[in-house]
Amino acid sequence: MTFNEDSKLEGGKVKRRGRTAAVAGGGVVGIGAIVVLLINVFTGGDLDLGSLLGAGDGTTQIQQQGETVDAAPECRTGSDANASVDCRMEGAAESLDAYWTAQSGKLGISYRSPDFFLFDGTTSTSCGTASAATGPFYCPPDRAIFLDTAFYDDLQSKYGSSGGPLAQMYVVAHEWGHHVQQLQGAFASTDRSGTGAASGSVRVELQADCYAGSWVGDAANTKDADGETFFEPISRSEIEDALSAASAVGDDSIQERSSGHVDPDSFTHGTSAQRQNWFLRGYQQGATACDTFSVPGSSL
Repeated sequence: MTFNEDSKLEGGKVKRRGRTAAVAGGGVVGIGAIVVLLINVFTGGDLDLGSLLGAGDGTTQIQQQGETVDAAPECRTGSDANASVDCRMEGAAESLDAYWTAQSGKLGISYRSPDFFLFDGTTSTSCGTASAATGPFYCPPDRAIFLDTAFYDDLQSKYGSSGGPLAQMYVVAHEWGHHVQQLQGAFASTDRSGTGAASGSVRVELQADCYAGSWVGDAANTKDADGETFFEPISRSEIEDALSAASAVGDDSIQERSSGHVDPDSFTHGTSAQRQNWFLRGYQQGATACDTFSVPGSSL
């Protein structure tokens, strides 16, 4: 998805945190933990990161959080967003904010922006210690999105996504969708402790995919403070970028790559086909078509 080069970025939506150091004291994260981390990409904050990183494996976490600063103070235009990942995150955040502000009345929510933090290496959150290996996620207690942009390299090299700009922004839009769910009360009202093809956790994740698609469907209409559209009209190849990312993080695709075996009873996010289908439903029909909770499991 290409930014309109003349669009203006106000800045300040995305912050960057100082590095949190991790000192190894006799061991590394085991293969089993790595598989769990892969399967829990895009968890929306329901993964106990602390139990997987630096807990019982000889790793000591030394919190050196450092200051939080504007992630992209030099980002001023859509041209900057086309050229820089950090600026692209800022532009996506500003567009998402404009979109969900406009949609809030239709969903019956009082909208306010999430915090959005970029970091390098590791960082501490109320949901545990995050790293690039855990993938981007939304932490409900913090009402914040956390992302190490190094994950985008993994999305392409390890998960098989095309890795284009819209694939990157789909990740942000999905996590932003979790924030909308938090405002709706979906996190509080949904039992996300279970697994399986029709589980509450799968329904939460598929709705976030749908919400991401609804933003993409309207993204070419979202405007900056001067009334200029943030994006140029979206091409089919750009939609394919987003669909490749959705497919890459399907439960079946991740399990097939990690173990060679697919177990629907352990699903937490939905299959590649489901994630693509719900993204397209949002893209074509908008946010009000994203009710994944009232449909039968066979229709997910």
